[in-house]
Amino acid sequence: MTTESLTTGPNPKTIGGIKISTLMNCILGLAIFTGGFVTFEPAPYEVILAGFLGLSLMFGLRIPVGVLPIMIPVFTFTLGGIISSFQIEEYYRGMIYNAVTLFLGLTSVFFAILIAQEMGRLRLIFRVYVVAAACTSVLGILGYFGIPGFDLFTKFERAQGAFADPNVFAPFLIAPILYLIYGVMNRSVSMMPIRAAFLFVILLGEFLGFSRGGWGVTTVSVLLFYGLLLINEPKSQVRAKYILMGVAGLGTLIVAIIVALQIDAIADIFVQRAQVVQNYDGARLGRFARHAIGFELALSKPWGIGNLEFGFLYGEDEHNVYLRSLLSYGWIGFVSWLTIILWPLIAGFKMLFLNRPWQVYFQICYVVFFGHLLLAWVIDIDHWRHVYLLLGMIWGCILLEKKHQKAKKLARRQAYTPASQNEIDGNFAPAE
Repeated sequence: MTTESLTTGPNPKTIGGIKISTLMNCILGLAIFTGGFVTFEPAPYEVILAGFLGLSLMFGLRIPVGVLPIMIPVFTFTLGGIISSFQIEEYYRGMIYNAVTLFLGLTSVFFAILIAQEMGRLRLIFRVYVVAAACTSVLGILGYFGIPGFDLFTKFERAQGAFADPNVFAPFLIAPILYLIYGVMNRSVSMMPIRAAFLFVILLGEFLGFSRGGWGVTTVSVLLFYGLLLINEPKSQVRAKYILMGVAGLGTLIVAIIVALQIDAIADIFVQRAQVVQNYDGARLGRFARHAIGFELALSKPWGIGNLEFGFLYGEDEHNVYLRSLLSYGWIGFVSWLTIILWPLIAGFKMLFLNRPWQVYFQICYVVFFGHLLLAWVIDIDHWRHVYLLLGMIWGCILLEKKHQKAKKLARRQAYTPASQNEIDGNFAPAE
């Protein structure tokens, strides 16, 4: 029995009087919410998702053929990591790391399947994601301004929310920012103040994280998403509204930043973080020098050098996920990683311009995921949970599009009845 047969139909199955579909959506929402609170591993996010996956398998979860393009590279990526682990004597060091890699990769497959089953889960995921982003932002803001008891939510005088690193905290907030921007511009006027308040809190958290990567990806994602809204909007008056609201929003943001910079503590760290190249980037064995060393090393080590071994050798991790895929997962892992990230971008590109109920969700996930791939040149994102969530939502929308196209073909086929086909054949019969 498949999950679909349990959750759909006139008499859906229940547990204790609760529909299985409702129960699954509640667990999904809880998992997404805990994704904003990752200060240690394994985090509640992993525990809940592992239990959720087990429960779904118990109820007959079916793996559609459409997820194979993501599932197979995830397995080969992990396989590359396992082979790489055996390049060092302490091979067991990499096994837990590889297990986490496999699990996170499978979460993207799981999310894709859940979304393909029920498109409404996209809205659920984004709404809970916004709440999680707002809550973790509040923790980071309170910690940044020195509220007693909240100092653990800051690091190096930067807000980090309920994360272990401000450089993960800030990118986590980007998808909710885009979703709220769209809501402010297009949803009900009565809810606009609430959405604007959420947007303000999350933007403030993003700013106080002082993550150059977070700022950069936010800027790229907003511009791309804004461009897609203008391109796909057929009504000139709506496009004019987008332009006016965009200008107003940009002006408000600039004023808010100027006001914030009047606070000396904020101004000092802003000036420091706003520099494109920091000391640890351009130093003799800084980030960029290590990149050059690592890529040269990868040419002679096709099986990799062992998970996280680069950090042991050079004192710092690669801070480049493409280099990490070469060194920690070998050439097999590198090809697998490229497949994981490029296939959905290529397969889903046309969908950016198709008018579908899931279009906005897809556009947000697509541009934010693309922005993360740019950021990945200066940071390791292979274990960022929200990256695999974005990937899963992209593939879920691709599966929805495939179902949509299949339904259209079936409808066209059913439109040609035997009688109408005979009539067509008669009209085009050869002359006697």
